[in-house]
Parts: sequence; structure tokens; C-alpha cells
Amino acid sequence: MKISYNWLKQFLNTDWTPEQTSELLTDLGLEVEGIEAYQSVKGGLEGVVVGEVLTCVKHPNADKLNITTVDIGLDGPVQIVCGAPNVAAGQKVPVATIGTTLYSEEGEAWTIKKGKIRGEESFGMICAEDELGLGKSHDGILVLDETLKVGTPAADIFDIENDQVFEIGLTPNRADAMSHYGTARDLKAGLIQKDVNLELITPSVSAFHVENRTLKMDIDVQDKELAPRYCGVTISGIKVQESPTWLQHRLKAIGLSPINNIVDATNYVLHELGQPLHAFDAAKIAGNKVEVKTLPAGTKFTTLDGVERELHEDDLMICDAEKPMCIAGVFGGLNSGVSEHTTSIFLESAYFNPVSVRKTAKRHALNTDASFRFERGIDPNITGYALKRAALLIQELAGGEITSDIIDFYPKKIQDFEVRLSFENAEKLIGEEIPKETIKRILTSLDIKVNNVTETGLGLTVPAYRNDVQREADIIEEILRVYGYNNVKTTEKLNASISATSRFEDYKIQNVVGNQLASQGFFEILSNSLTTPNYAALSEQLKEEHNITMLNPLSNDLSVMRQSLLFSGLEAISFNINRKRGDLKLFEFGKTYHGFQDKREEFKHLAVFSTGNQSQDNWISPNQKSDFFFMKGSIVSILERLGISRFNEAPTKNDLISEGISLGLGKTTLVDFGLVKKQVLKHFDINQDVIFADFNWDAILDVVKRNKITFKAITKYPEVKRDFALLLDDNVTFESIYKLAKQSEKQLLKSVNLFDVYQGKNLPKGKKSYAVSFTLQDENKTLTDKQIDKIMNKLQSSFERQLGAELR
Repeated sequence: MKISYNWLKQFLNTDWTPEQTSELLTDLGLEVEGIEAYQSVKGGLEGVVVGEVLTCVKHPNADKLNITTVDIGLDGPVQIVCGAPNVAAGQKVPVATIGTTLYSEEGEAWTIKKGKIRGEESFGMICAEDELGLGKSHDGILVLDETLKVGTPAADIFDIENDQVFEIGLTPNRADAMSHYGTARDLKAGLIQKDVNLELITPSVSAFHVENRTLKMDIDVQDKELAPRYCGVTISGIKVQESPTWLQHRLKAIGLSPINNIVDATNYVLHELGQPLHAFDAAKIAGNKVEVKTLPAGTKFTTLDGVERELHEDDLMICDAEKPMCIAGVFGGLNSGVSEHTTSIFLESAYFNPVSVRKTAKRHALNTDASFRFERGIDPNITGYALKRAALLIQELAGGEITSDIIDFYPKKIQDFEVRLSFENAEKLIGEEIPKETIKRILTSLDIKVNNVTETGLGLTVPAYRNDVQREADIIEEILRVYGYNNVKTTEKLNASISATSRFEDYKIQNVVGNQLASQGFFEILSNSLTTPNYAALSEQLKEEHNITMLNPLSNDLSVMRQSLLFSGLEAISFNINRKRGDLKLFEFGKTYHGFQDKREEFKHLAVFSTGNQSQDNWISPNQKSDFFFMKGSIVSILERLGISRFNEAPTKNDLISEGISLGLGKTTLVDFGLVKKQVLKHFDINQDVIFADFNWDAILDVVKRNKITFKAITKYPEVKRDFALLLDDNVTFESIYKLAKQSEKQLLKSVNLFDVYQGKNLPKGKKSYAVSFTLQDENKTLTDKQIDKIMNKLQSSFERQLGAELR
């Protein structure tokens, strides 16, 4: 939200600097994220002065140029070459002196320098209005009033606005501060706390009166729940034209583009008081009747932006006797707005149901200044005042007469909030006792009425416009923010409590695994749980009917909760590959969401991705691609770190993976991993292999919690290693060798390792050679050669008999 410092000073005549003001606003909870200088004329005409043309003769070397001598208030005149057709001796003109910076219409800066034009020296420039940023005309130089004094700075004679604009990061609960008046109201309370008591100056509406009653509008509000208050008045005999300079400056300072005096007046009051208004061309209102109602679903309506929209049955509309004219509180219609031909208007000021406006704005993806305020809850009791203020402003800008009484539909007044404050609770929450008189002064400065005072607390009435202050805790927060968070003393004593937690807490195990992956070169990512429904079509296992759909999605791409972490990871990979970062190792902890017929469920997963090279290029080792076995090593190391060393292997059933396996315990799948299918990668424009692992984190936690830690003393007796070079059939796997060895010798065989594989020359067709090492150890004594030979013979016999192996 942008707040103009000059505009703010119209409400509070403070001599505080913009920097001091921004600091106080931030302390009050209206955080100023930045201060931006605004100048209605960029550069502020600095270096431009009034000059008098003394002589003007034709340039000897150019037909369209003149050589002038100009008095600019220095010791003597200066020579300036000028190409304007209307330059003449005796004129008072704006002169940009040497060193002056001017700006083009696009904002590009250029500096006036001493130079030669066709052989003649020139010491400045006589300017046209577009060159100064004062208009768009370039027909000739700007001729000034002849009574002006030579040397007078141009900034002193033109209406130039210099302002400081606060960019306030407004929190959604502070609907009361969404205007200059609301901000000034808060600022006044903060100044009172600093013993600076200023009057809050509000625009007077005492001059409002009805000239005649020649243009009456009938108003029919059919749903008082959606439109609790609706006001309107007609103004006739207006002239639509450009707004005066002062009003344009105010709007431009806060980032708005002036349109015409009627629309600008409504925008001005919106940002002044926080009350949205809308002006209808009265001649376009059929039957001189305004109906506030909903319309059947599917009704077509064209908004101001020229887009035809289909209305929802719950969209509140402003209609005439024949057609809809405006989406209430959101956006006007194309065929009912003010144009240059408008001579009379119906001016609307209303309070609409915040929830209704919010849903309508989301449905139609419309975010306007009006909806921004209505959906957060504006002041229901300022409606009539703002209407009078806007009507008087329109009369000032466009002329005309008030031609109807104000129609004010307000059947049930929105009540203020009654809240009880306990001094004891305030002290507990704030951490410090604030004097009772200070509390009362703060509350009074915030328009919170103190009804009764007791030894223990206060009975309070909170104005309706503070819809975020309805509980005792809210009152205490208001006291604290005005009192000043920085004023609450901190003690040197530090209190802490120690809670007993299980070592199997999810976040603890997650940290262990996350740290391990990070140590292996993986980077953690965090993606949005909202995604597009189109991803369900990439898998037969992910059903579109299982999508959990958002009621008010920001867009179609963020309209459902994700059913898999794969797609958000592929989005991140695609994003990085497109920016020349193709070597990636990523992981993410997150949940998936599924809507079944009788219930909705969410499951936690760990997703791990690897693509490109395992490490960066270096001189000592060649690049090695991330592959299936690299991912398997990372997965197994994670499981073993968690104490899961025994698991089954089976082909994966995940239809998003083309080649992969599943690791599990019994019928419970712990991890699915493998190569992502090419057609899935194609959807994300990824042209390199991606290995994906999907950990069923809920199942892993369950297994980890059941694990028992066992330990034994380190044996003092040595281990022995022996090797076999085995000639085997191609179809024999290392796993079968490992299992058979463990079956043959369960006590003394500690490990089996494959350290070389050979296929090719000098081997029979269909054969391969495995070099396998066996580690033997007795924990109670040193093994003898006889025992070792016996075990190795038993292993050899088992391999030859059951696997058809031969020793090489």
C-alpha cells in the first residue's frame, strides 16, 4: 500500500520528517518497507531558469536554426543556438543551463553541455514544454509571462509536486488502515504516546445540500445479508474533463493513472477515506431503478476490461431494470460507466459482505482497489460521509447539482464490539505492568471507548471498523503496539524449560536423513503443495477423481493438492536445466494429498532426485554420470543409517518409473526408485535421465520406532580374508552368491564382497568371472588354517553344486 506524505499531512499537520514518520508507523505495526521520492516533473526543473531573449538572428550555416543571446541573470548574456520556429527577441523563456539534467518522456536522462551547432557555440537550451516534462507539445519553445524576473528558478513558477511516498507492507487484518485517513488515525495515536497531541483534520461535508430533486433513482436491495448498507445520490449537469493538476499529482504519487475528473474523484476518496465508490452514467440506467441482487448462474456480463464473464449464482450484482451494470464491490461494467458524454451520474457508496466479495473476486480472478478493501472489511459507518465527500468533490471538479436526496438502505446497524480487559492478563501477555492511566489514554486515542473502570479491568466498546479487535488478546495487542514493543524492558534472567521428547520424533529423524543427504552433495528443495490437475493424466495410478480441489484457486496451475512429489521435483529440475544447471542432486520432505470416496488422507514422503553428473568436472577423475546404482547406494545408506539393514527387493509397481525396484519389509513398501519414464520427462522438456526415489516416510517412521538398538563388544581376535575367482553362467547374480555363502557358513562368515567382474575375451560364451572376497572371524579365538580351509572348501562345494561355478 502506498501512502503519500504530503497527503498524510492534510490530516495531521506534523513537522516530523518522512524518516521519523516512517519509523513511528513501523513501530505501530504499519511496516514501512521503503520511501520513494515522487516528483511530478522528473528532476524538479533543477537548473532551469527564466531567461530573456535579447537578440535573435538567423544561423549562417543552417536555415532552420537561430542564434540568440539570452539574459539568464548572470554577469552577461549567453549565446544559445535554437531551432524553434517561434523564438523571438523580447520573450521570457525557460532556459536549461549547462549541467542541467532533463528527462525524455520514457524517463531517459540527458545532460545539457556546452557545444557547437553547425560551427556556432551554444551555452544552454531554450526549452519546449515536453522537454521540461510539463506537457506534450513540441511545436515550439515555451513562452513565459513577460512580468517574470530573469534568473528566477523555473521550479518556483510551475506547479511542481515533490513528495515522499511510503510503501507500507500492510497485514491483512488491518483493514482500518487502508487509507490515508486510517493511517493518519493510527499515527495520531502514536504521536499522543510521545506527548505530541495533534488535531486529526477531516474534510468537511457541511456544504452538502440538495439543489433540486429532478433525478430520482429507486433503489431495491434484495439481499440485505450481502449488502447490509447501500447509499446513493444523483448529480446532474456535470462536465467530464481532465482533472486539475493537484488531483493528478495526488493519484500519480501513489501509482494511479488519472482518467477523468469523475473517476479520479472516486479514486481520490477511496484512497483518502478507505471507502470504495462507483459512478454510473445515469442516462444508461434503465427505468431509473437500481437493483442489488444476484443473477442466475451462467448469466453473461462484460466488465470494464472488455472481457465477457459468466456469473455465478452467488455473485452480487448492481443492476438496472433490464440488465446488470456492475459486479458489486469488484468491477464495473463496460456499458454503464462514465464517458466523455456523461452529463449526470448516480454515485454509489456501500458496505458489502466481505466474504461474498472475496469469493466473487477469486472466482473471476479480479483484484481491484475496491475488492481489496471490501473483502477485508471497511468501516460500515463512514458510507454516508464518504458519499457526501465525493459528491462535493465532484461538484468542485465537474460542476453540476445534487439532484436527489441521499438514499441510505441500512436496515440493521452493524454494532460495535463489547470487550472486557483484565489488567492482570494484560501484564501477563505484555510481560510488564503498564500504568492504568497510560492504558486508558492509548485506548481512547484508538477510538476505543472506556465504558467503566474497576480495580481489575476495563469495560470497552470497540468501533465497528476495527473488525480485527474483538477479543481481550486483541485489545492487549493494540495497547502494546502503541505503547511500543521497544519500550518493554527485557530482563537479564533467562527462563527455559526442558521437555522430554522421544528420539523417534519425526523432525529428529528427518534431520538425521537430511544431514546425511546434504553430506552426499544433495540440496534440499521446498515446493508448493498446490499444483495443476493435468499431472494426474501422466499416471494410471494417480486418479483425477482423487484430486483435492481448491474452492478458490489462484489459477488453474495451483488448483489441486499434489498426489505425488515427483512432478514438483521435475519442475525444479526443468527450471535449472533451462538455466544451464544440469547436474542436480535434490531431495524434498513433503506430503501428498488424496481424496477418496469416504475420506481424505495425506501421506508424508521423502523424494530424492539425481540427474546429470555426480560431481563437477575436475582434473583428477573423469565425470561419472548419476545412475541407478549411485541412487541405490544413497538409498541403502539412508536405510542402514536408520537401522533398517534387511529388506526385500522386487520390481517396482510405480508406473511413473520405467526401470526400477522396490525395497520393503514384508508387504510394506519402504522405497520405490528407478529411472523416470521418458514420456513423463518429455512433458517437462527434460532430455536427460532422471533417477527418482520415493520414500514412504510414514512407513519408515513406523519401522524405526520398532527398532531396538543392540550392541556388542569389539572382538580382539583378527579377521581373515580369502578370495575366489568364480566362472559362472551369465544369469547368476551376486545376490545368489551372497545368500548361498551366508547359508553355508552362518557363524564365522562376516561379509561377502564382489570386487571384480569380467566378461569377454578368453572366457567361454555365456560365462562371466566374479572375483569375490570372504571375511572370516571368530569372536572367541584366533582362526587356524585348518578351520579356514574347511570353510572355504565348504563354500566352493556349495557354489559348484548349486550354481555350477568353477574356480579359475
